[in-house]
Amino acid sequence: MATTLYGYNTIEHMKKRDFYFGLLLLFALTSEAQNVSKNAIGLRLGDNDGFGGEVSYQRKLYSNNRVELDLGWRNSNDIDAIKLTGLYQWIWNIEKGFYWYAGVGGGLGSWNYDQNGTSDNGTFVFVAGDIGIEYNFDIPLQLSLDFRPELYFNSDAYRDNNFGPDIALGIRYRFE
Repeated sequence: MATTLYGYNTIEHMKKRDFYFGLLLLFALTSEAQNVSKNAIGLRLGDNDGFGGEVSYQRKLYSNNRVELDLGWRNSNDIDAIKLTGLYQWIWNIEKGFYWYAGVGGGLGSWNYDQNGTSDNGTFVFVAGDIGIEYNFDIPLQLSLDFRPELYFNSDAYRDNNFGPDIALGIRYRFE
């Protein structure tokens, strides 16, 4: 007789979990070498609490790994801020030219608030994840769309909460 927990057959649940884990492991072990450019530089355009533009640089480390560095800024009537982000990414080939990637990293920044004679400033650090899809054209152009959730520390006066969801479109020039 199968053991049940909260109405679920735990043995069947474990078999399904092990099957999906095995498929994921097989996929990871059989992924082929990537045709990822050695360098790419461009812009990452999105919106994470006003950080609408970032200068973005990617550097290939291994056949399916790279590092991405982004410098973002915000200049508005009330808040000026600058943010530096660093991410380590894993890249997988979907089909010729299409790739998906995931990564982890973090960064730091500073902000200055000035409105109606009230001013404040400070610094913040954050950790971030990253998941996205990109297309590398036959010409040295790369387009990407990604989601980067960020968890902030030391930012109480700058942000209402410590979480920043960041969705952005990237356009980069690829070169060796």
